[in-house]
Amino acid sequence: MEIEREYGPAFTMMTANLAPGEQIKVEPGAMVAQSEGLDMKTGSSSGGGLGGIMKGLAKRVVGGESFFVNTYTAGPSGAWISMAPSAPGDIETFDLSPGQAFYMQGGSFMASTINVDISTKFQGMKSLFSGEGAFFLRAEAADVPGKVFYTSFGAMKEIKVTPDTPIKIDTGHVVAFTEGLDYNRTKIKGVKSFLFGGEGFTLDFHGSGSVWIQTRNLESMASQLIPFLPTRSQ
Repeated sequence: MEIEREYGPAFTMMTANLAPGEQIKVEPGAMVAQSEGLDMKTGSSSGGGLGGIMKGLAKRVVGGESFFVNTYTAGPSGAWISMAPSAPGDIETFDLSPGQAFYMQGGSFMASTINVDISTKFQGMKSLFSGEGAFFLRAEAADVPGKVFYTSFGAMKEIKVTPDTPIKIDTGHVVAFTEGLDYNRTKIKGVKSFLFGGEGFTLDFHGSGSVWIQTRNLESMASQLIPFLPTRSQ
């Protein structure tokens, strides 16, 4: 699968060029344009059977993703599909080795190769009171290497974490992180800063791996827009 990126980092569109018979799973609404010779089928985002249905419901309810996923298959001459996130932002890819896990904040998943399974990972009880999502999405490739496509709101930056260089990140700016990292969810110390400082909870990463952050926070932007939205007259 050959990948092309355009208009990044704020308005990135990504095009996947598929070989004959090659497949890609795409989150509904992410497709921008496609060539002829590309067949699409819609199914559960976590496979068939009762287990797949329950996993799909978990992704929808707690992970912020769609219950369904569109699978595109290239015809005998190959095909291409262009994708973009719903909010202005960037797109990155991560190459998964068999059995390797990759974690994304809910809403960041856009597409993957056909062999990648997406499930949910609970962030812990503290996350239920933080105002942010309580679950991460967990991507894992079965048997053979896979590729996952994930998105941000605004530009994206990778930060390396080592045992000697832990990092503290506002929960609304975490996009994704690799296996090998542990994290703790903590509240900014001091009632004054928590209530009036515009900050609340952070994820404190430690271990060895990479974490990706986004330059904008969708929840913060929404809070800025709420006062300007029209209200229903009584």
